[in-house]
Amino acid sequence: MRFDALRAWIGCPAVFVVLCALWVAPVFAIAPTVMEAEPDNGATGVDPALRQIKIVFDQDMETWGGLSVCGGGETFPALVGRPRWADKRTFIMTVRLRPEHDYKFSINCPAAMNFKSAAGESATPYPISFRTARSDGGGEASVAELNAAAVEVLREMIDQQYSYRDRLGLDWDELFKDHTPLMADAKTPKRFAQIAGVMLANAQDKHIWLVVEGEHIPSFVRPMTPNANAQLLPTLVPGWQQQNDIVYTGMFEDGIGYVRIDSWSTNDARGYEPVYRLIGGRPEMKGLIIDVRFNGGGSETLAQDLAGCFVDGPVIYAKNVYRDPASDSGFTEVFERMLEPNIGRPKFGGKVAVLSGPVVMSSCEAFVLMMKQAPKAEVFGSATQGCSGNPRGYDLGNGVTVFLPSWKSMLPDGTEFEGVGVEPDVEVAAGRQDFEAGDPVLEAGLKYLRE
Repeated sequence: MRFDALRAWIGCPAVFVVLCALWVAPVFAIAPTVMEAEPDNGATGVDPALRQIKIVFDQDMETWGGLSVCGGGETFPALVGRPRWADKRTFIMTVRLRPEHDYKFSINCPAAMNFKSAAGESATPYPISFRTARSDGGGEASVAELNAAAVEVLREMIDQQYSYRDRLGLDWDELFKDHTPLMADAKTPKRFAQIAGVMLANAQDKHIWLVVEGEHIPSFVRPMTPNANAQLLPTLVPGWQQQNDIVYTGMFEDGIGYVRIDSWSTNDARGYEPVYRLIGGRPEMKGLIIDVRFNGGGSETLAQDLAGCFVDGPVIYAKNVYRDPASDSGFTEVFERMLEPNIGRPKFGGKVAVLSGPVVMSSCEAFVLMMKQAPKAEVFGSATQGCSGNPRGYDLGNGVTVFLPSWKSMLPDGTEFEGVGVEPDVEVAAGRQDFEAGDPVLEAGLKYLRE
């Protein structure tokens, strides 16, 4: 097994990986080498309580991009949290070691050379083998010890990896002071996660949650009321059909199509085929309504696939920065998220009305931003939630995994919209009572398409 680039851990965006592959280092660049390792190659009697493996290079490294820690199986150290750069030359892996055990891995290897200098030169492979000593404790760590270590990892991940850590100006020192004794005394991983969830709820971030043995344990919960009436819609849209669990379609008498998409779920990508059939199978269709007012997100790639049917060329629909504690700013450079035409799907050149509102979040907010770039599309309704974090999981080492947002998402002009939302092109002010017998958002979209 080879942890090639550790991309699953650091979430290197596809566009950056491509740039890494195409960029050519200057001919005078010198390959970086490992100057120091703790424990180093050949070490014996290593304390099994060692928490961090440290690798120090002889020059500044590319701290955002691919990494290659080669190895696997029983001899690969069990990772806790996420490997990180402590600074531009120091790479840290938090681990959980066993006593009297042989370990080995390699920093870069012939098959994977993604540790690179700031100049883009791959580091010389550096294999490391070591053996741990007998444990003074004479056995496995206690629940209390695992919990104490998990609290340390959780705090480190909040400080080093959570992109919105400072958004609300929280006093994290005080929060950890109040909740650490409770987490340390938790008798089960689930109880630890529940207490941690209460603490993390202060961040008011729906993209923070915890997982214990497959069970999802949320932190912040804030139900949103949609600006629509799901029970009434089938009576307002002629030809209403429920295609599957997430897609509904209809057709108005004057040739305006309707599609409601409730999720960008990857559970069954074929579930979106009715949408493409509607777009490509009705050439006489004069306009299209895309209703995402019940959509809480999912796969941004699936959203791109559909939005790509409405643009003529590449367009920037959003920007973002990733957390990078080794950089001077604490974040990477700004990445531009591009929408490309979907040449494998039918193109729709007519007018489109996108219906949006307060339930819309995450990847569906990205979809709304994509459709704002379509030349004949307008967005109707009210602002989205403003919740887009691209969360990643971190193993705390005690049976609990915490998921934390890794980026700050922005509008195309660079404005952050976390906690603010994406505004519609046409705001439709309406209260719950307005949806008892009608749908003013749907009506506004129809008016636009009929003009």
